[in-house]
Amino acid sequence: MYQDTIAAIATPQGEGGIGIVRLSGPDAGGIAATIFRRGRLGTRITADELISHRLTYGTIVDPTSGRVVDEVMIVRMVPPRTYTREEIVEINCHGGFLPVRRVLDLCLTHGARMATAGEFTLRAFLNGRIDLSQAEAVAGVISARTPRSLDLAVAELRGQLTERLRPARDTLVETLAYVDAAADFPDDEIPPLELSPALDRAADELASVIAAASAGVLYREGVRIAIVGRPNAGKSSLLNRLLGSDRAIVTDIAGTTRDVIAETVNLLGIPATLLDTAGIAESEDAIERIGIARSRQALASSGIALFVIDRSRPAHSDDREIANLLAEQLSDGGVVVALNKRDLPVTDSQAATLTLLPGAPVVEVSTHTGEGISDLLGALHATVTHQAGQAGEPALATVRQLDALRRALAHVEAARAARATGYPVDILSIDLRAALHAVGEVTGEAVDEAVLDEIFSRFCIGK
Repeated sequence: MYQDTIAAIATPQGEGGIGIVRLSGPDAGGIAATIFRRGRLGTRITADELISHRLTYGTIVDPTSGRVVDEVMIVRMVPPRTYTREEIVEINCHGGFLPVRRVLDLCLTHGARMATAGEFTLRAFLNGRIDLSQAEAVAGVISARTPRSLDLAVAELRGQLTERLRPARDTLVETLAYVDAAADFPDDEIPPLELSPALDRAADELASVIAAASAGVLYREGVRIAIVGRPNAGKSSLLNRLLGSDRAIVTDIAGTTRDVIAETVNLLGIPATLLDTAGIAESEDAIERIGIARSRQALASSGIALFVIDRSRPAHSDDREIANLLAEQLSDGGVVVALNKRDLPVTDSQAATLTLLPGAPVVEVSTHTGEGISDLLGALHATVTHQAGQAGEPALATVRQLDALRRALAHVEAARAARATGYPVDILSIDLRAALHAVGEVTGEAVDEAVLDEIFSRFCIGK
């Protein structure tokens, strides 16, 4: 499909053991042969002498000056068994910035052009080696922040999302074929199809994939959890305990935290950004009021709140005001209560405060001893997955893919409503076609150039 040859640095730039320059395209072997000399004697060879999928030792030489640039291992890969299904050459240099850059410059000087972001993976998609969902999974593998995220990304790399979509797509194709045939050939004998059950089945199949994809977005994008409470409730101590390090300053002086501290943890497989906030309370201190305002902003931008209450102190109006704020902003749940300092005597049951958050999980913890922390992590994980509507095994999906799937289901629901209302059968084809198009946006069967540009622009240059 592409007639030119591209090149890029495929490893992170900086100091390291190895740096790789990758070429892909019809002239990859020829360009490599121009600048490569085999063995210690520096013998010139042709591209065909580079045996496919076998490493060859030698040097990279500037053909103009004869100057040796670096000692390398080079591998040529002949299609179709390559990443892009084009001829690929990878030059393994020393991992310093200069040697890798000089090798790339020689490749560009002798016929290659600089690859754009994600162009290698784009060519793999356009040449039919992977579908679009697999191409996007490549980015998921690279950016995975937890072992669970990586496992899901690798599963999607093998085409799991497309396989999950296959039953819904097949049902839509079968139903649309029947509707079109019934409309175009009304006098012919068309094999019967019960439309309403078929539409119900397509809706159920799509809903199942959407539930898995919703959870998958969570594992890809992560979740923000705001740690809130009144001053000196133990928010910073809890952050440190969850992180396993002393990230936040902890003192007996109320109001130590003046700004929002953000740190990422592995929440049983889900990347979670914990936001330690300033204590929410009335204050005359101008700086402290700014911190409190930022705490409210952090809460507004978070999907989950971890409400920390000091069970060793009497209930306070500030606790009740925070509970009311949480009930207002997270009315659909999303609040976990940590009754802190379980290692100290109980002064108050905090029952009046807790009644303001009916249904919220309540876990007694001690940031001093670590008691209850594993239970708290479990409660947070359960709340996060419940919010995402996770049911069964998640499918690592992007926000774009999830949007397309929801549009597909909306069109199927519109077709069901039209069928129930008694609209002519041929009218259903409009929504069925739109649903199939939306499914095709996930697999790549129906996607325009602008969407491809948006997807692959997020990749690194060498991928």
